[in-house]
Amino acid sequence: MIMEGNGRITCRVTGRVQMVMYRDFSQRKARKLGLRGFVKNESDGSVTVVAEGSRALLERYVVYLQSGSILSRVDTVEVQWGEATHEFRDFKIQY
Repeated sequence: MIMEGNGRITCRVTGRVQMVMYRDFSQRKARKLGLRGFVKNESDGSVTVVAEGSRALLERYVVYLQSGSILSRVDTVEVQWGEATHEFRDFKIQY
């Protein structure tokens, strides 16, 4: 687990999180926090989120992911912490 500096989270979000503007919501919140990475829908109905930034901002972001967009219903957010790879220039929606 990363204790300070830049880190990376890989999240699997389940619930009613597709076709409810969840990816757009996730992207807007990430950009507002200055995070980099991506969000994408998975074939099993879940959403994957990968984000890099400071630990404090990533922790705030996870709270946003748990609350979800106004139309979504988030059941679980599984979070794996790791070290930042610095491979992202922005936060994008992947299709």
